[in-house]
Amino acid sequence: MKSVVKEKQTFSKDERLSSRKLIEQVAKEGKSFLVHPFKVITLEVPTAIGTEIKYPAQVMMTAPKKRFPRAVDRNRIKRLMREAYRKNKHTLYTALTEQNKKLAIMLIYVGAELPEYKLAEDKIILILQRLSKYETPAQ
Repeated sequence: MKSVVKEKQTFSKDERLSSRKLIEQVAKEGKSFLVHPFKVITLEVPTAIGTEIKYPAQVMMTAPKKRFPRAVDRNRIKRLMREAYRKNKHTLYTALTEQNKKLAIMLIYVGAELPEYKLAEDKIILILQRLSKYETPAQ
């Protein structure tokens, strides 16, 4: 019987997209798609910057203050998104490592009401599968 080594399902600080410069670049130049209730903006990180990034993907998750004026609601949405991403990111990491690519990803919740965890997880799994097949856009 094979021994299965389970990877740690963590979401460390290095996996978070926190560089202002990179966030602005993703917002301006990134390619986006919608998997309702999430909008996803991605940008392949250039190799010059990519060497500083330890992980195949850096992610930023947001919920709009305009739709959710109460901070407790925004925080809950982001917590659900982080948890779903943390538990399912291994598929994306495997694919990006094989392709030798690094991505900066922004996940924006655009739904009108608070999501259930199961819905958020299902949609994030779809997003990660789509990102696993990420191709560099022709320029």
